[in-house]
Amino acid sequence: MSNETNNEVSTDNKPSDTTPSNDDKNIATVTHLAGTVFSFVPALIVWILKKDDSAYIADQAKEALNFQISVLIALFIASVLMWILIGFLLYPVIWLVNIVFCIIAAISTSKGETYRYPLCLRLIN
Repeated sequence: MSNETNNEVSTDNKPSDTTPSNDDKNIATVTHLAGTVFSFVPALIVWILKKDDSAYIADQAKEALNFQISVLIALFIASVLMWILIGFLLYPVIWLVNIVFCIIAAISTSKGETYRYPLCLRLIN
């Protein structure tokens, strides 16, 4: 009977479930930073390849993918608005917001924290 109690206690307290490993943190950090240069492609690749390996990587890759899709939609809207000259003002703002939020996300994930982008459409659940 004492073995069953010990087994139950040992399975309930797994530190690896609550804190991501260094590899997981690094992959999440690179995923967020790569979005500034390669748009949604790195996040999509990481999410497809690693979603079953780590819940942390899957969550952060999905978050990065949702944000980059939101940025693409905003850039498309700015492209349409270039006909009335507003898009020329929106393009640099969208570009700057993308870089700033991706850097903040990379810093947060390098510490092992989960990051949620503001102003992001959650299209992929």
